[in-house]
Amino acid sequence: MQDVLPTTVMGSYPQPGWLVDRDVLVGEGVPRVRAEGIWKVELQFRQEAIEAAVLAAIADQEAAGVDIITDGEMGRESYFNHFANSLGGVDADRLGRGVNRRGGEAVVPLVNGPIRREEPIELDSARFLRANTSRQAKVTVPGPFTLSQLAQNDFYPDQRSLAMAYAAAINEELRDLEAAGIDVLQLDEPYLQANAEVARGFAVDAIAAAVDGIGATTTLHTCYGYAIYMTDKSGGYPFLAELASAPVDYVAIEAAQPRLDPGVVTELAPRSVVLGVLDLGTAEVETPEAVARRIRAALEHVDAHRLSVSPDCGMKFLPRHVAQAKLAAMVEGARIVRSELGPGC
Repeated sequence: MQDVLPTTVMGSYPQPGWLVDRDVLVGEGVPRVRAEGIWKVELQFRQEAIEAAVLAAIADQEAAGVDIITDGEMGRESYFNHFANSLGGVDADRLGRGVNRRGGEAVVPLVNGPIRREEPIELDSARFLRANTSRQAKVTVPGPFTLSQLAQNDFYPDQRSLAMAYAAAINEELRDLEAAGIDVLQLDEPYLQANAEVARGFAVDAIAAAVDGIGATTTLHTCYGYAIYMTDKSGGYPFLAELASAPVDYVAIEAAQPRLDPGVVTELAPRSVVLGVLDLGTAEVETPEAVARRIRAALEHVDAHRLSVSPDCGMKFLPRHVAQAKLAAMVEGARIVRSELGPGC
């Protein structure tokens, strides 16, 4: 992996049309509960199909030159629902009701007992990823705050207690993933942006509990939501400076589609930053020089050794050929800036 300006993907990558029904994937929105209708492959053949898709995702990332590889979340219906609905304490038969980030009603997990991790959830997928790339590997899981915001809580006395229970389950998962050789462990926390006032009450405490004792590189990702659903990203990050106190190595933010002022990264010091430099709200492929400009703008505010680059989040919704081209442009843009910085920068 590059020591300066390492490249990665935020998490997801386009799932093949022979694996999932992409019209259903987009049309149903981000699933919070099980969404079997997304899959095209029958259950008895699905794991083999998912593994084939993972190998293709790894190959695309490696061909583009990406430094830190994910499995593209090929086996997940969303970033959220696979983990959230695999925990004990979630009603297997009844669904809950919650509120999405646009203020509408959402179908969410119904928590009616103590949250507990009864068995590893992403471990098999992580082991397959680790076995099939020699590059650094990253695995993502939903963070405890977002999990607490997208659940009907019929058991715990308050949301803080629910979030801390989720944090304990996540911590068990992260310890297994670290033991499996995963280099980077990421918590996805989009609801820090959506529910900032609530987050100020307990989000950082829950995040701290989730990563407690983890020696692998840790990343906290927050965002505005997928570009395919959220076109207006002008609201800024109301919960950003608070993340400077979160005990993680990196904070990952999407910045390209929102046209974010790169100076906001100063609010995150001393945390390192994963900066989104690819706009996933358009199929237009950035030039390497456009990517390089975005990186240079950030380097006016953060040291090169504290900056990593990635797409904004939601790459899964792009056509594969567009994703391939965007990743290649990102890697080349980072290479351009790296060469400008020179050795020993």
